[in-house]
Amino acid sequence: MGVPQTLLGLIEPEPSHGYRLKREYDALFGHERPLPFGQMYQTLTRLQRDGHVLVEGPVPGGGPDRKCYRITDSGMTYLERWLSRPESPEPHLQPVLYGKVVIALLSGRPAAAFLDAQRAAHLARMQELTAMRRRGPLSQALLADYGLFHLEADLRWIDVTAARLDQLATEVKR
Repeated sequence: MGVPQTLLGLIEPEPSHGYRLKREYDALFGHERPLPFGQMYQTLTRLQRDGHVLVEGPVPGGGPDRKCYRITDSGMTYLERWLSRPESPEPHLQPVLYGKVVIALLSGRPAAAFLDAQRAAHLARMQELTAMRRRGPLSQALLADYGLFHLEADLRWIDVTAARLDQLATEVKR
């Protein structure tokens, strides 16, 4: 999943400091693989270097002063481009699809439209694989079947997720 885009999506609703970003990322996306602090801060540094976030002065609190990250117009454009572009349909795509749906919901973007675009991309790829299966030797047909079965599973997931968007939005909103 795109860590830079995901962090931008978590920052967009309101500026945030690194510890909170890590906590939110891990709660929403890192159940099996929490985001290492080092990777998060390296990513935030690159986002700042590329003009996608600004660092606001230290925010005092109950612990050490923390830098607060705020998304820029450039960062919003970068995030919007990522969210609006369907992913290349391939096996094991769920973590990226799930991440895009959650970030779209958190930012008030139309998650259903993203799922519709992704469904169309999957159906187009399935047509290509079906044609490959019909015209090729058995080895090619079996490879096409492998891809088709995974894409069918993705489509089922897309449909289930689309049906539950309201419930998911309630769950992931801060």
